[in-house]
Amino acid sequence: MSNTSGTVSARMQAALNEQIREELESAYLYLALSAHMDRQNLKGFAHWLRLQWEEEIVHALKLYDFLLQRDAAVELKALGKPAFAAQSALEVFAQALHHEQYITRRINELYALAVEENDYASQILLQWFVTEQLEEEESAREIVESLRLVGDSGASLFLLDRELSQRQREEEP
Repeated sequence: MSNTSGTVSARMQAALNEQIREELESAYLYLALSAHMDRQNLKGFAHWLRLQWEEEIVHALKLYDFLLQRDAAVELKALGKPAFAAQSALEVFAQALHHEQYITRRINELYALAVEENDYASQILLQWFVTEQLEEEESAREIVESLRLVGDSGASLFLLDRELSQRQREEEP
């Protein structure tokens, strides 16, 4: 199917609306993980995860604004309760990495749909998300690897927690 009119196809609109839900659920998950780390007195980990929550909200709004800009309907869907069984910092960040890999697969599927639909505007938007997901996975992977290196060492965990507390808010383009 070709889409050269500048409007969003029904399939693309539905898929983008579903991705808004996914991004908001990602935010919800990160907020829950942040609270979990805060309760373990790992304030730096909690800070990092809370900033990730904010970033996921920005991602959802980027999709939201894109649909509105293209005169498409935004359909906000119900969010599920964040589910996680992680206890340790390593388990929390392993789950975050796994979740980012899931979101990467979803973004890749969206991009493939945009190509199939000849939706060039969506392809441009989604290229930003493809690049962003590379960064998201790399960041989570680095933390997982650092946590694997330090193991249960209290002093090393304290230093890593302190390092993560230095994360700054990123300006979105």
